[in-house]
Amino acid sequence: MREAVVVEALRTPVGKRNGGLAGVHPADLSALVLNALVARTGIDPAVVDDVVWGCVSQVGDQSSNIGRYAVLAAGWPDSVPGTTVNRACGSSQQALDFAAQAVLSGQYEVVVAGGVEAMSRVPLGAAREGGMPYGPRVLARYDGFSFNQGISAEKIARKWGFDRTRLDEFAALSHERAAAAQDAGAFDAEIVPVPVDGAKVTADEGVRRGTSAATLAKLKPSFQEDGVIHAGNASQISDGAAALLVTTPEKARELGLTPLVRYRAGAVAGADPVLMLTGPIPATEKVLRKAGVGLDEVGVFEVNEAFAPIPLAWLAETGADPALVNPLGGAIALGHPLGASGAVLMTRMIHHMRAHGIRYGLQTMCEGGGTANATLVELAS
Repeated sequence: MREAVVVEALRTPVGKRNGGLAGVHPADLSALVLNALVARTGIDPAVVDDVVWGCVSQVGDQSSNIGRYAVLAAGWPDSVPGTTVNRACGSSQQALDFAAQAVLSGQYEVVVAGGVEAMSRVPLGAAREGGMPYGPRVLARYDGFSFNQGISAEKIARKWGFDRTRLDEFAALSHERAAAAQDAGAFDAEIVPVPVDGAKVTADEGVRRGTSAATLAKLKPSFQEDGVIHAGNASQISDGAAALLVTTPEKARELGLTPLVRYRAGAVAGADPVLMLTGPIPATEKVLRKAGVGLDEVGVFEVNEAFAPIPLAWLAETGADPALVNPLGGAIALGHPLGASGAVLMTRMIHHMRAHGIRYGLQTMCEGGGTANATLVELAS
């Protein structure tokens, strides 16, 4: 039976809104990580069967198949195709799943999976400006709910009984862990510096050192006057890109490359679209069942911190060890460049697994509309 392996995983720093990466076109930001893959692995880009690229807001600078324009911006041969995937925040995680599935099926030998989002240039919600993508029938089915993720996060916090202090403590921990990871050089091997105006952006920009529950308590709720969700316990609006090279173990040997991890299983689950962001719970159960791996066998989890209640609800339902969840911080501290986030989290997790000899890693991502991806990878021997 064929196997799929990841032989390299790289990302840009995650830039804060209107920060160091704001002036970089998303095609050029994508090209940077594509060419970093080539430089790191020594492959000829002509061997790549496809580039599968996640992006959420596919308008403006990110319109008209940004995956293809990323390939062209990188200067790769015209013969290398590219396609763009949108599964909301899970877009580049889905890109990895599609890439692995293509390799496993025998249709492709070498695939690049990844994604980009330049939220400073293409603002959140720009893709549906003036429109109503869910339509009147969906509104009627769910009693006119606005499908606002912030309101959904409020509902989740109430359902699981998380008060403002608990959420802010979790958010502060995200910053604490991210700062410690930066100081320890945990991200150095995976980050591709971005040249900007004669200088280079070399580190994630969103980390706020010294953040505490007490400092976060001063922030006003963002979605409801008496709510518990605010800018400090939600993910940051960000810019970034990431890419992973996927192939078979046999092709890796032919190319002189060493696999980092083996793709074990991927799953997608749907959940209540009003609560919207609880999909990682059934997706996790589904991917573990498919892989035949127990939760207690997994040594690291990346559960995207879209809002603090999401990983907390996931923890409450799965019973996973909190110390193993987002050990390097998450999107609250490090940012959430939508279509790139799945690939960013996977890159971060793979390098953490390699550094610490962790056999299994599981990544899961909540998504607008009530879906979620979960992916399980195993350390390659």
